[in-house]
Amino acid sequence: MLAIEILKALLLGFSVGLTGALIPGPMLFATIEISLKKGWLAGPQVVFGHMVIELVLYILILFGAASLVGNGVISAIFLIGGLSLVVFGVLTLKDARTAASSTRISQDSSGLKLTSSPALIGLITSVSNPYFWIWWLTAGGALVLREYELGIIISVAYILGHWIADFSWFTAISGSFSCGKALFSQKMHSYILYICGTFLIFFGMYFMLNYNHSIQLP
Repeated sequence: MLAIEILKALLLGFSVGLTGALIPGPMLFATIEISLKKGWLAGPQVVFGHMVIELVLYILILFGAASLVGNGVISAIFLIGGLSLVVFGVLTLKDARTAASSTRISQDSSGLKLTSSPALIGLITSVSNPYFWIWWLTAGGALVLREYELGIIISVAYILGHWIADFSWFTAISGSFSCGKALFSQKMHSYILYICGTFLIFFGMYFMLNYNHSIQLP
């Protein structure tokens, strides 16, 4: 009986995680950019950084921290997170210009050298995305607590299923783009980076312009 509940929790976590991973967001476009430079391992490394912050939130949710967060905190996350994404998007556009004028991508082209650590990018694009926080402090937190009611093992199985979905999808993304790296022309490489940078800036601006939305937290 326990084995069945564990399997159900794994499948639920995988389904919910995959649904979230499939939605285009800052981490997806950052993963594409880094994969062009670092290869297929960039995907799992980005997810590792993402997973670290999710683990912290998972533990805090179990201790009831979500109930202590108000709309003022969420508004601050929208503003600070949006600004961070705009900065990262601008750095990506800077990389795109380098790609367009050089035979190879400079590993040190971004002033902050953030791309030297895919795990750090995974963490940054997660914490700077307001909807990541909203999800975990509302629906995500509710799911974790519901599974926890069935036992800590069930709750752990749920979060493991969630992470398996993230690792699977982003490894597939990084693998696809790293394999196609040799097939991309210099101009195509530059276009891809321009697209990624533009989307990151778009997300950042959208978050900052919507910082004052009222969010009802549990």
